[in-house]
Amino acid sequence: MTIQSKTAADLTTKALGSPEDLMLQVPDPTDQGMSEFEFEQQVTSAWLVCDRFDLQTDIWRGRILRAVRDREKQTGEGRGGGFLTWLQNNEISKSQAYSWIELANSADTLLKAGQLDTTAINNFSKRAFIKTAQSAPEVQELISESARQGDRITSQNVQQLTDEWTAMSSTLIPAEIKAKAANHTIPLRHITPLVKELEKLPDSHQAALHQELVDNPDLDTLKQATSEARQLAKYLEAFNNVQALNAQSIDLEASLEEALRLGCLNVTADLVNQAAQLEHSIAKLYTTWRRLRRLTDKLQTATGASTPHLQHLLQALERLYSDILEIELPASASQDSQTISIQMLSEAPPSTAS
Repeated sequence: MTIQSKTAADLTTKALGSPEDLMLQVPDPTDQGMSEFEFEQQVTSAWLVCDRFDLQTDIWRGRILRAVRDREKQTGEGRGGGFLTWLQNNEISKSQAYSWIELANSADTLLKAGQLDTTAINNFSKRAFIKTAQSAPEVQELISESARQGDRITSQNVQQLTDEWTAMSSTLIPAEIKAKAANHTIPLRHITPLVKELEKLPDSHQAALHQELVDNPDLDTLKQATSEARQLAKYLEAFNNVQALNAQSIDLEASLEEALRLGCLNVTADLVNQAAQLEHSIAKLYTTWRRLRRLTDKLQTATGASTPHLQHLLQALERLYSDILEIELPASASQDSQTISIQMLSEAPPSTAS
């Protein structure tokens, strides 16, 4: 018997359990003699049965789909046509199929590695199991140990352990901060966001923030470093998306150093980010304007004297598809209504004959 078939047999007899294990007992909501505590207990128990059955069913679906796909690799042309046809016949999307296959692969991997037994799988919610399969091996081991001990594993549990492991294992966090996290002087929940932001930065900026934390390993410095790292990441990402800056060969590092020295990194990052958004908005405005002109041309060609209402509609929209756009901003408490005019240069000027 192969490992795969043995695992499948184990899941049948152990993980899915006997029919009695999967019986749903939904409490009667009209039963006045039942206490709220008892009602909540029965509802929770019934929900856990559904959650458990849902997870096991999706693992099995993944194994079935994997078998269909792999069978074609052995006997078909290997182009996936038969597999896709099978999905279509069973009304399954390709993305859903591969998500189930991934889940089945994760289950088999955890079972084969000995990190989980089939009984422990029953202690996971579906989302928690998927999160565990996507976690680092060290996190999988911690979670699997809890599941083997009979603890109920939720996605929140997995996320908490992932955050703790990320914070304590990262080389970007100095030992001084880790020591304070270990003795609960600094909450771990403040370290994980910093790690995620630091990973987006170049080595030079990582080193500078790392040194700040070494010099002042306290919560305030940690929060400030997280804010700076977040703003740096936003600045670096937006900088590369602004055509005006790239066209002028702006010195990125020099402008960053000046912003840091003046303490206006937040404002500078927001400025560059807004510039990137404005350029994107201009490009989107032009594309939409061109599409509107094409549509009006088609409608004008199709209409005539017999369609006065359509003609009136086109006339009303002329201020939006002409060479000069006009949009009126409504009045507010701080200013009167305003009319914004934007001139669109849609085509390059025609060349003159020499």
